[in-house]
Amino acid sequence: MQYDRLTKGIAVVFGVLTAVLTVVGLLSSPAVLFLALMFGASTYLMYYHLSGRMAASVYERVEQRAATDGRGAPGDGRGGFGAGPREEWEPPRDGRARRTAERVRQERARRQQARGGRQGTGRRRQPVQQASGPTPAEAYDRLDLDPSADESDVKQAYRERVKETHPDTDSGNEREFKRVKAAYETLTDE
Repeated sequence: MQYDRLTKGIAVVFGVLTAVLTVVGLLSSPAVLFLALMFGASTYLMYYHLSGRMAASVYERVEQRAATDGRGAPGDGRGGFGAGPREEWEPPRDGRARRTAERVRQERARRQQARGGRQGTGRRRQPVQQASGPTPAEAYDRLDLDPSADESDVKQAYRERVKETHPDTDSGNEREFKRVKAAYETLTDE
């Protein structure tokens, strides 16, 4: 999820409010304890969501329901209207996971096309577009790094190169900036 940091921040604030309201409620009024209970429940739900257990629990229930015919009886594993769990599905976490999943799908399609390109339906598969961007070797070269560099070195080199090439600077070059950005994305997506 792309708002993890924001959700964590809100959860921390709610947790602190829960503690403060609990102390105030114990000292003054039981009504304030009820308010502390509400903030505590909200904090727990945010934590449950951030830990990933909520998405895993929901998906597990979907798989169980799909394995039955919807009434709890064993069925053909397809669920209600022919919909069943997708084996390649992963809960969405951030853009990086989405790009990785897309790369895996493209690679599978490329391998399938290399094997003959037919799926048994009699139709030819559409050619898969090659992912644009530099190869890892080119990316390391653009960032002036050796291939043994770790992720922190890549980030450091990227920041330095961006400062040099950003179009808003005096010596900036938009084309080179885009090339540096593409190199960084290639190395961080590996």
